[in-house]
Amino acid sequence: MISLAGVAYAVFLLYAVLRLFRKPASGVADYIVAGRRLTLPAFTASLVTTWYGGILGVGEYTWTYGISNWLVFGLPYYLFAGVFALFLAGRARRSRMLTVPDLLEDRYGRSAALVGAGTIFLMTAPAAYVLMLGVLVAMATGWPLWAGVALGTALSVGYVFRGGLRAVVATDVVQFFLMFGSFLILVPVCVSKFGGWDFLRQNLPASHLAWDGGLGWQAIAVWYFIALSTLVEPAFYQRCYAAKSESTARRGIAAAIGLWIVFDFLTTTAGLYARVLLPDLADPMQAFPALAAEVLGPFWQGVFTVGLLATIMSTVDSYSFIGAVTLGRDIIGRWRGLGEAGSQEFGEAAGGSLTLIRWSLLATAILAATLALVAGSVITLWKTLGSLGTPVLLLPLALAHTRRRLPGRAVVLSMVASGCVSGIWLFWGRGGPWLGVEAIFPGLLTSILVLLVATKFPAGSVENSSD
Repeated sequence: MISLAGVAYAVFLLYAVLRLFRKPASGVADYIVAGRRLTLPAFTASLVTTWYGGILGVGEYTWTYGISNWLVFGLPYYLFAGVFALFLAGRARRSRMLTVPDLLEDRYGRSAALVGAGTIFLMTAPAAYVLMLGVLVAMATGWPLWAGVALGTALSVGYVFRGGLRAVVATDVVQFFLMFGSFLILVPVCVSKFGGWDFLRQNLPASHLAWDGGLGWQAIAVWYFIALSTLVEPAFYQRCYAAKSESTARRGIAAAIGLWIVFDFLTTTAGLYARVLLPDLADPMQAFPALAAEVLGPFWQGVFTVGLLATIMSTVDSYSFIGAVTLGRDIIGRWRGLGEAGSQEFGEAAGGSLTLIRWSLLATAILAATLALVAGSVITLWKTLGSLGTPVLLLPLALAHTRRRLPGRAVVLSMVASGCVSGIWLFWGRGGPWLGVEAIFPGLLTSILVLLVATKFPAGSVENSSD
């Protein structure tokens, strides 16, 4: 049944859509990076909510494997977010770029930018988050999953169409409070009704209190390599490009890390209570909504569900937007040679103001919904896309921030080769890691070897070998 809180949230989203249709973004820079005017509170709230949309996946993992959730989805991401804040945030803001492919083209040439843009498009397709939205909407309405996916996706991208990043950030601020408020309701109620840590320790399976959840070290270690994707995370770069200043970008990421630590404590605790109270749960992805149904009254259950919806939608809108910009501006626009890379006008020539980017939003939403219905598992989507995209982008982007100039063709070769190796490894390892090795490792090794050979035996420079 749809609650009063759900109706209020839907009205808020409708208001956002109608307001932005009256006053759309005024140009490319306004649309993509909000005119580079993000203040510290807006920057922090938007980054926190965007990067935590996988809330049902966190519940799924904690219900299944226990406290190892913190070592998998917490600690490695704090570490690499800290690295980004220290070494990349200021440089990104100083660069005056609009997107990550702009940086790749500036350093390595157009081909590298196109390969990078294609990879980013696949990585940012919010399939996992659309799947979670579909599950929640289906639970609330009784509709089939495909209908929940369609409705959730439409609600998440409607206000982005006209407003761009300004619309994303404006709704993220509201969604930030809903996100924290929902778990600040659920966890204290669980503690009050059933007791604290002693209750959990006495009733959880032993494996749920083990550091690795009974999976072994490689199953944990692979997520630390997947967490390297933080260093190539388009949402981080986009928020830094949009920040009011370099200090806003650095301080905003630092504040976000602190808030993620608090929220991870709340979500991991809730997942452990779900495992104890709902040991026979058929679908672990429903751990959080099922726990709320078990311990909260109807009104607060509705409020909690809205908080979950807001958490997920804040990520769907951000990644759908990044995907649309990547497809419309960085792939189609760049392929057709529309404007100068890195300029605010790049992409404007495609049939008027921002038409190409805006209609690419539809293609991104369709791709995300299709992947969501095919994959069926949040964890599978995260792992697959992270294992494919991280080897392609990690070293080229890291080296793009140094003074060393690598041959463009060598960089393109490393990107294509590492992506192919990871893809082949994933294909042959559909029943588990092929040869006992996770796909991300051979992909990263391929990237390293190709770039080492290129460095040792250079074939030219960016200027004469990229295109």
